[in-house]
Parts: sequence; C-alpha cells; structure tokens
Amino acid sequence: MLRQLTYSRMERILIMAESVNPGRVTMGILASASICHMLNDMLQSLLPAIYPMLAQEFSLDFTRIGLLTLTYQITASILQPVVGAFTDKHPQPFSLPFGMGCTLTGLILLSMVDSYPMLLLGASFMGVGSSIFHPETSRVARMASGGRHGLAQSLFQVGGNFGTSLGPLLAAFIVLPGGRDSIRWASLAAVLGIALLLRIGFWYRAHHRAPGQRGSTAKQASVPPAKARLALGILLLLIFSKYFYLASFSSYYIFYLMQSFGVDVGQAQVYLFVFLGAVAAGTIIGGPLGDRFGRKRVIVASILGVVPFTLVLPYVGLTATVILSVPIGLILASAFPAIVVYGQELMPGKVGTIAGLMFGFAFGLGGIGAAVLGWLADQTSIGFVYHVCAFLPLLGIFALLLPKVERRTA
Repeated sequence: MLRQLTYSRMERILIMAESVNPGRVTMGILASASICHMLNDMLQSLLPAIYPMLAQEFSLDFTRIGLLTLTYQITASILQPVVGAFTDKHPQPFSLPFGMGCTLTGLILLSMVDSYPMLLLGASFMGVGSSIFHPETSRVARMASGGRHGLAQSLFQVGGNFGTSLGPLLAAFIVLPGGRDSIRWASLAAVLGIALLLRIGFWYRAHHRAPGQRGSTAKQASVPPAKARLALGILLLLIFSKYFYLASFSSYYIFYLMQSFGVDVGQAQVYLFVFLGAVAAGTIIGGPLGDRFGRKRVIVASILGVVPFTLVLPYVGLTATVILSVPIGLILASAFPAIVVYGQELMPGKVGTIAGLMFGFAFGLGGIGAAVLGWLADQTSIGFVYHVCAFLPLLGIFALLLPKVERRTA
C-alpha cells in the first residue's frame, strides 16, 4: 500500500512538473532521454572497445570478432521493428527500465564468462536491451518535441553518440588496466539509467493518457503509398551505405591504426574517441538543419558530402588520417536524425515502427558489415577494407530521388 501511494505521489509530481504543451519542447524529458541514451550506448560500446583484450584472452581472429558484433547487432535489429510495431498499438512506458536491465545482464556476463559461446550470449543480452530501448525512447523524444521533431531527434541521438564515444575511453583507462572484472563497475551506470527511465516511464504514461495529445503531432505531409515505399527503400539503402562504412571504424579502426602506423592500443582508443566525438557533433546538428532547410537536403548533403574525404583517407599518413576522420564522422552522422524524422513523416502514425525499423536496420547492417569486413580483412588486409569502403557513400546519389514530405520551419 505504501509503495502504491509513493508511486501515485511521484506521478502527480511529474505530471505537474512536466505538463505537456503540444507547442513547446519538454526539455527536461528530452534531456533525461538523451542522458539515458548516453548511458545505454556507452555501456554497449564497451563491447567493441574491449575487442583487443578479448582477442588476446580468447584467441579470436577477425572473423570471430565480426561474429561477436553480428550476434549483438542482429539481435537488436531483428527485435527493434517488432518492438516498435507492437508499442505503436500497445504503448509500454515501463519497458524502458526493463531494457536497461537486459543491458546490465549482458555486461555482467561479459565480465565473468570463460568461453566464446558465453561471450556470444552476453552480446545477445545487450542486443535485446538495445532493441527495447531505442524505439520507445525515440517515441518519447518525439512526444516531448513540441513539433520540433528534428531538434528532438538530434538531442536524443547525440546522447547515444556521445556515450558511444566514451566507450573507448572507459576501456582505455579503466577496463584495459583493470581487466574484464572492471566491467562490473559499469553496472552503476546501468542502475542510474534504470532510475531515470522509471521517471521517463511515469511521464510517458501521463503524456499518452493526456487528452488532446494524440493529435498534437498529426500535421504531417503524405505521399502516395507506392512512392512512400520507394522512398523507404531509398532510406534503407542510404542507411546501408552509412552503417557499412561506420562498421569499418567502430570495429576495425583500432586495428587499422595499430597495423598501419604502429600505434599502441591506448593511443588508438583515443583516436577512435576523436572520430566518435565527431560523430556525436554531426548528430546534434543534423536534426535542427533538417527542421530549418528540409530533411531531403540534409540527407543528400550528408551522404554525398563525405565522399571526397573517404576516397582520400586510405592513402594518407597517421596525422592526416586522424584529421580526416573528423569531417567524415561529422558529415556522415548528420544524416541519421534527418533520415529517422523523414521516415516518420513519410508514414504518419507509425512512429515506433519507423524508429524500430531505422535503428534496427542500422544495427543489423552494422553487424553484417562487421562480419563481412572482418572476413575481408582476414582474406586480404585491414587496409584493403578501407579502400573498398571508401566508395560506399557514393550510394547517396539515390537520395536525390526522395520526395519532399515536410514543410520547412524557421
């Protein structure tokens, strides 16, 4: 009885403090969602960040490293659209802390298992956590946007990108010196995330039930179904080009720097942080630019604009490689917030489905890319991988075929 009264009081406080205004950004909830995204993706980015340690301890080649990434990301990619479609019809506000709990379980497994199959199990738990977290939290960001959907999506996504960039530093300065046991300290971040997500869950439930809110974001442009399906296919193709290229960095950039330029693991982790920091910066600017200039323009400029840098990167030295990684991450990352919001406006009423499809497809392609590129690196060299991937952003030419589905906003 006391617990029920406490929860009821908490809900009343949150409803008063975060009253929903359809024309106003609910910044407190957006900030909480972004922080949770940071914590979630920081914890999940520990997996690729500790690959060198796992490779040494478990005698893993590039193919097994790629399969580890594939297990994690395929688990997330398969479930995310399912979760999104289900919650479009049956919202689940308190599924968010449950998802973070799955991530926590995966971390604990990674810190204590002694076999490769158990590493795969830990990776799969982390994938399940991600599959629950992203579609529902993306929905929360849209509900709190006050109509500024690109801004909200960027604020939400930049938390994840910043968290991903922290993973290598966490690995370099805590996990690698302390060994796999030190991963357990990350459970404190997961507990904090669960607490924040409980708060968001109360707000989500109150917002969902608030009268007049379901129609607050209904002013969306529409296109004929056949053209919408074509546009959705183009978006998925663009995600393919973006995330296959990003897989070469997230999973193998450390090895590329070590083998090509002779840097040590710690130094390579710092250089990876530089790239991931640029990705975070690109994410924060992509959404507002889409709100201001139109999502299609941002998508085209982001994918095609990175081509000169990717084509040059395989031929330069260490300093130039690190410098080039900044515009590559910055420009390429600015596309994704615009892609997600464009897709949601392309198919009104399917916010969770589109978010789950986009995030899930991105995760799945990242996993497939890691496995394919790992195999390619074993068959050729890690340097050859970057020569091949340099041409992937050229697929951005298809973005010119996208129809316009949103109005510009000042």
